[in-house]
Amino acid sequence: MLKKYFRKLESIIALAQSILTPKQFIFLSSVLVGISCALAVIVLKTFAHSVFSFATYINGILKISFINSILPIIGILLTVFVVKKVLNGSIQKGTSQILYAVAKKASIIPKKQMYAQIVTSSLTVGLGGSAGLESPIVITGAAFGSNYAQNYKLPYKDRTLLIGCGVAAGISAAFNAPIAGVLFAIEVLLVDVSISAFTPIMISAATGALVSAILLDETILLSFKTQQTFDYHNIPFYIILGVLTGLVAIYYARNFQKTEHYFSHLKMSPYKKALFGASLLALLIFIFPTLFGEGYESIKTLSESDPGKLLENTLFSRYQNNSWVLLIFVGLTMMVKVFASGLTIGSGGNGGNFAPALFLGSYLGYFFSKLVNMTGLANLPVSNFTMVGMAGILSGLFHAPLTAIFLIAEITGGYGLMIPLMIISSISFAISKRFEKHSLDVKGLAKKGHAFTSNKDSNILSTLDIDTIIQTDYLTVAPEESLSKLVDLISHSNQVVFPVINNEKDLLGIVHFNDIREIIFNSYRVKYTLIKDVMKTPPATIYSYDNMEIVMSKFEKSKSAFIPVLRNDKYFGFISKSIALEAYRTKLRSMTIE
Repeated sequence: MLKKYFRKLESIIALAQSILTPKQFIFLSSVLVGISCALAVIVLKTFAHSVFSFATYINGILKISFINSILPIIGILLTVFVVKKVLNGSIQKGTSQILYAVAKKASIIPKKQMYAQIVTSSLTVGLGGSAGLESPIVITGAAFGSNYAQNYKLPYKDRTLLIGCGVAAGISAAFNAPIAGVLFAIEVLLVDVSISAFTPIMISAATGALVSAILLDETILLSFKTQQTFDYHNIPFYIILGVLTGLVAIYYARNFQKTEHYFSHLKMSPYKKALFGASLLALLIFIFPTLFGEGYESIKTLSESDPGKLLENTLFSRYQNNSWVLLIFVGLTMMVKVFASGLTIGSGGNGGNFAPALFLGSYLGYFFSKLVNMTGLANLPVSNFTMVGMAGILSGLFHAPLTAIFLIAEITGGYGLMIPLMIISSISFAISKRFEKHSLDVKGLAKKGHAFTSNKDSNILSTLDIDTIIQTDYLTVAPEESLSKLVDLISHSNQVVFPVINNEKDLLGIVHFNDIREIIFNSYRVKYTLIKDVMKTPPATIYSYDNMEIVMSKFEKSKSAFIPVLRNDKYFGFISKSIALEAYRTKLRSMTIE
């Protein structure tokens, strides 16, 4: 029945495509992608929240702290089981795969990502894994956009645009923050779009937020009602918090990668690795119960008037009214959160770092402002610092200051904190960027030259395949041959540069027509001059494994129009600068998202 309904819907959309102009169809598509992503968000969020509420309820009755520690073990083991038995043994995690799809896979994302992320992250985070749902939501949204575009045979630039629509709708629906959704899509994923591309992305984000607002229980969303007035006298403290969030973002990024790296090199079966990592996570949750799940409930608690509730049903519940114990608990939880998240994802669970970034920022903001107040240095508005701290970590970790500013502004219900948000986000971003060139999700891809960055030329060059522009049919000469052989070749070809190679195909040098122009008109010199006497060392060489950015850099430095290519240290062919530039221009035209 459901299959029949979808087929009917597809036929209606296909009919609309035949009637509407391409731009009008993109607008319609952005609405449909937005609705699909919002529904996926509702499923994910509702399940995760229901499990958290159930675990909290049971724990409240039994008063046994280890109840919450058992669920994450079950969740991670179930995730590994689903990956092995249903998803062919592998699943890609993190938003970096979207960047890779855009850069290297023509914006084609596998169909299984439309459901794989929902299933696995529901099991992991819903059952208490210390990670976030936003990354799986973003990947699911991107997969909806990509596969929708493939289904209706849309070109690369439209596929990429609909990926952005799916991403924007996902973030928008998850936080009821359409502006942040648009900015996240532009700032983090699609860094190279024209102004006109904003319209469908905004439509999709607005659609996602609207569907979420109608169908999703408001209590599930991360939102704040408590907010104190901004006082400009507190600006020095906001500046200090900005510095701290930048440093903590670096701390999180580096230790998270170390934890993941450790698990990736463990020589264990997937189930043993999952049990080992989940057991360590269970121990952390036993000591620090607020590490359970996304942690949004504890963020709300911190911003309210009675944060001591965090110590309820914990090993420290007897100190619930002791401010110093609460402060130490918050500080320690903040520092071990990175290991909880790393254990969750590294051991086989699925989730993202968006929610941990907000968790870490709120805890740091609370810790800093409360410490200042308790030491008598000032009387800071703790709830304000708790909220703006989230923007600092988010900006530093993802290198997305605009997303951070407007996300926190939207979920706090106003723009009264805009000045401190701008201060903290910009400082955190600057510090993080100083020590970490790339954001957490981009770092691994950037090392391989696979990710889009803010450099437009690099983006386009990263999509070009060097093998497509190597010319392997160049006529060659040997060093012991006379110049008359070369003159004969010149008269029968359009070549202006000739590689000099031996029997083993070693590149010994090159001869350029301009270098022998005067000699070839002297018959005596042509007859008695050897190739080796006029050949020159090439100004640069290219290896077949070099990427196009390296290739163009070598052209720029050598000032040469032709550079020989080596494969396995043997002569392979030539790359012409004019052909490389033509490939660049062709790709530029095809990739411009309008």
